[in-house]
Formats: sequence, C-alpha cells, structure tokens
Amino acid sequence: MNQPAPLSPEELERYARHIVLPEIGGPGQQKLKRARVLVIGAGGLGAPVLEYLAAAGVGTLGIVDDDHVSLSNLQRQVIHATDSVGASKADSAAATIARINPHVTVELHKLRLTPANAAELIVGYDMVIDGSDNFETRYAVADAAAEVKRPLVHAAVGRFDGSITVLKPFESNAEGRRNPSYRDLFPEPPPAGLVPSCAEAGVLGALTGVIGTLQAMEAIKLITGIGEPLVGRLLLYDALGARFDTVRYKAS
Repeated sequence: MNQPAPLSPEELERYARHIVLPEIGGPGQQKLKRARVLVIGAGGLGAPVLEYLAAAGVGTLGIVDDDHVSLSNLQRQVIHATDSVGASKADSAAATIARINPHVTVELHKLRLTPANAAELIVGYDMVIDGSDNFETRYAVADAAAEVKRPLVHAAVGRFDGSITVLKPFESNAEGRRNPSYRDLFPEPPPAGLVPSCAEAGVLGALTGVIGTLQAMEAIKLITGIGEPLVGRLLLYDALGARFDTVRYKAS
C-alpha cells in the first residue's frame, strides 16, 4: 500500500471542507490520497467520476479508454472541451484532471478492456468504476473485478433514466450470505440489438452527470469507510419523474 507524504499546507487548505467533516477528517483525506481507482471510460459517466474524484484528492486515477473526442460527445462528456475534438479521450481527461488538481497522478490505458486483459488491469488498483456503454465490457469488468476481489461501482444510463449499484461478491453480508454479483443481478446479456445504443436512442446530457456523480460518491464512501454503500441494492433514477427508487437483490 502506498504511504503518501503528510498533507501539505496547500492540500490542507484545498481539502479543508473535507477535513472538518468528522466522518472524514485528516485520516479520511489520507485514505483518499493513498487510493488507486481505475475508471473504465472517460465518457458520459466517466467524466463526472474523474472530475469529482480528482477534486476530492484521490491520489491515483487510472483511465481506460481507446476512443477519441467527437463533437457529439460534448453535450454530456463535460471533461472534454471543444478544442479537444479529435484528441484521445484519455489524454483530454488527463489534461482536465491536471487543471483541477495537480496532486493527482493519472495513469492512462489507451486500449479496449476485454475479458483477456481486464483482470490484469484491475488488480493494480483498489477499486474499479465502470462507466462503459456496452454489455460486453460491463460483463468483462464485473467478472474480472470479482475474480481479483476488487469493489466495483457499476452504473448505466438510458434516455432519461439511470441505475447504480456496488458489487463486492467476494465478501459476505451481516447475515453471513455472500454478497450478490453482477450476474446475480443480470444473469445474461440481452440479445444483440435489443437495447439501442446511446447514438441510436439518445440520452439527456445532465443525466450522465447525476449518475456519474453518484458513482463518485459511492467510491468516496468505500475509500473512507463511511456510510452504507449500495451493496445488494440497485438505485434507480427517473429523471423525468424526479424520482429515486431502490431495489434489493441477493445472490442466487
């Protein structure tokens, strides 16, 4: 485990609003500084995740993305700017993170995550946050995170709705039952073509900000050990109805 240097005077001022929270304080901020978090995708969900974790002082952020910024991304992927069009999303995100917080180390993985390389990537981090937009990647991330015993903050968005959960199937709950896995929640991917892509169906830009920010919040809770993470609970958000609902699920 990394042992970061004590918080500098500049860091103490930067994170002052965290440090005065009894639930976080100096020890919690040191945990954030020591943490290594892998984010899958620097797109609609990854953008707010990366920005808020960088601002919160997470010491090392890994970014997995092999795509380039297009003009149609900018309606929701707020980590990128107009002059980033055509640039690598990973490079663009890293540049924004450097402007937000120079104390954060960024590790770039400009590749597509697959079942063959997922475990090797994830094992080098304390947790993984999935901001991908396709089922193949989601299952690869979930299976690998369970294999190498890393917490996974998973989320997905539709046109006007989103969902988020935390997966720790390698641990047991207070009743001694194994925590559920992604495949307990979604046993199999839907048939190809059944669920339209974002490009086909559209998505409200601000929706990805809501769900991605919730992912960042769950990650901070996991790192600092505060609150009750969404383990065994799927949080559903209906943007048009301004309504949150929670569905509980168990291991099969």
